[in-house]
Amino acid sequence: MLVAVDPVDGSTNASWRLPWFASSLCALDADGPRAALVVNQATGERFEAVRGAGARCDGVPIGPSGCRRLGDALVGLVGRPPEHLGWRQYRALGAAALDLCAVASGRLDAFIDCTRDLHGPWDYLGAWLVCTEAGALVADADGRDLDARSPDDRRTVVAAATPPLMDEVVAARARFR
Repeated sequence: MLVAVDPVDGSTNASWRLPWFASSLCALDADGPRAALVVNQATGERFEAVRGAGARCDGVPIGPSGCRRLGDALVGLVGRPPEHLGWRQYRALGAAALDLCAVASGRLDAFIDCTRDLHGPWDYLGAWLVCTEAGALVADADGRDLDARSPDDRRTVVAAATPPLMDEVVAARARFR
């Protein structure tokens, strides 16, 4: 068993007292993420998931928005894309784990990392399990396995509420690979 820990995801937000930063933990076994906890340290809100048992926010089951088109989507971003990617609106919030949990809980429709290999496993593993158990999709924009365990394994994470939206997100992200 391995536990990936990010004590302060969104450290810039924390240092500037912006209330969007988290602690994230993910226990991994041979099959991948097993249990996860992501806590917004500014508000105390808790996202948790256990493989095969669904995802919850503060004890209440969560699910993604159901958005199917990028043109209708509210998208969380990391980095600046070189062009408008076709979304309805976007937000750059600054804490990947919470951004992904926002997709899992239907607050965002999608998440696009516009940088290249910015995120280490500690940044996304816990939220990946929360998304998966909630019914949202998460992938690496370059098609690599997300079950990365080395600090040197960096990924370009994207997420979406539905498969059709994920197809559009991946295609949009691929335009500036």
